[in-house]
Amino acid sequence: MEQMSATRTSPGVPSPSADKTFFGQPKMLLNLFSVELWERFSFYGMQGILAYYMYYTATQGGLGIDETVAVGLVGAYGGGVYLSTILGAWLADRLLGPERVLFYSAIVIMAGHISLALLPGAGGLTAGLIMVAIGSGGLKANATSLVGSLYGEKDDRRDAGFSIFYMGINIGGLIGPLLTGLLQTTLGFHYGFGAAAVGMAIGLTQYGLTRRNLPKEAHLVANPVPRSRYRLMIGVGAAAAVVVILAVLTGLVTAENLKWVVVGIVVVATIAYFVVILSSRKVDAQERSRVYSFIPLFIASAAFWSLFQQQFTVVALYADKRLDRNLLGWEMPASWASSINPVFIIVFAGIFAALWTKLGSRQWTTPVKFAAALVVMGLAYLSFIPVAGVASVPLLALVWILLLFTIAELLLSPVGLSLATKLAPTAFHTQMVALFFLSVALGTALSGVFAGYYHEDNETPYFAVIGLTAIVLGIVLALAAKPIRKLMAGVH
Repeated sequence: MEQMSATRTSPGVPSPSADKTFFGQPKMLLNLFSVELWERFSFYGMQGILAYYMYYTATQGGLGIDETVAVGLVGAYGGGVYLSTILGAWLADRLLGPERVLFYSAIVIMAGHISLALLPGAGGLTAGLIMVAIGSGGLKANATSLVGSLYGEKDDRRDAGFSIFYMGINIGGLIGPLLTGLLQTTLGFHYGFGAAAVGMAIGLTQYGLTRRNLPKEAHLVANPVPRSRYRLMIGVGAAAAVVVILAVLTGLVTAENLKWVVVGIVVVATIAYFVVILSSRKVDAQERSRVYSFIPLFIASAAFWSLFQQQFTVVALYADKRLDRNLLGWEMPASWASSINPVFIIVFAGIFAALWTKLGSRQWTTPVKFAAALVVMGLAYLSFIPVAGVASVPLLALVWILLLFTIAELLLSPVGLSLATKLAPTAFHTQMVALFFLSVALGTALSGVFAGYYHEDNETPYFAVIGLTAIVLGIVLALAAKPIRKLMAGVH
């Protein structure tokens, strides 16, 4: 039975020797590669100028929000994006199926960017960010799940396929901030947000024309809710909306404490998710062991993202205030620093994909990859220290630091997406992907919390503490790799 299961593929999925038309991968990877590219174009294009829109003064086209509050809001918003993957995953597994949720989510994202582009002031910001957060959460969890559906459980192409998919994400992440940043500095913030809306419209159109070609399981509802419970679901949803509105109106949730609120919600949601999955009668003993193995990897992933996502908080401030952005007499937009990491991803993603493919079953196990990512991330933060106190930091210094960010990211992020699909119980396939994104939500929200402790006057202790902590966590995870691997029950 063990040998037979190793050669089987998921229902409707071609064998590894067939259907190699996109870099040796299933041809429908191109479809998902493209829609994620345009979604990330709009998402990172908007996020690249978001902090500046918040804390720049009105004369600079911004809203004049306090700087510390602004970076905290960016972290909270980013955490909210990944938190909303819970909703997207639940809708896919219980009501609509992943393909339809992805399509509707793309529409919501486009509407959010249009709101940011056309509606002025805090009202436009609030409406736009809520819609982009909800839509992006629904799209991300389901795009990842759909990529996983293209491969059999033992298909060695899986990690390479996710690395290629991840390269598409970063092509969008490269172009988005370049265009929106240029438009922001020449025409204004709302033109930058408008470009993000156009990018999402292109992605939506492309996906709408090709969505019918996805595998049959992309349209299936894995664990449908009985119709008798529809009224209960509607009531719960309405009650949740009322609670949120009242919390805001009564001042319980404010711009200042929103980052902590998001952290708290993510922690509670994570614990609840693990309890629900582990206690489900639809999860067998082997699947339960695999879910247990995911717990330490979840913690490591959250720690990683709390550092990596500071690209949009601390590093954004650093690029605006500390970086020498003069290029041959022309000042580069600060948001263009957001495109340095995607450049390296595009260069190295293919190399990492080829490396994992060549090594096959001999490649590092996932816990070791996660541990290495934390160590490299720690070294990246320690690399800030030599230029601490320098009046105008050379661009090449930040380029080196973001190269280390990239290496760490490629060791963890595409591998983590792949891992979530491999460890997922059958009845919780998309929701297991949502659990991975909850680790990103927690880390992203914490990046806003940590940013509140950063200041130009305390750079050395800030970067030293964070860098050394990451390295220690990486070493601890490496030492625990063997027992974690045992719990993974055959998943590499």
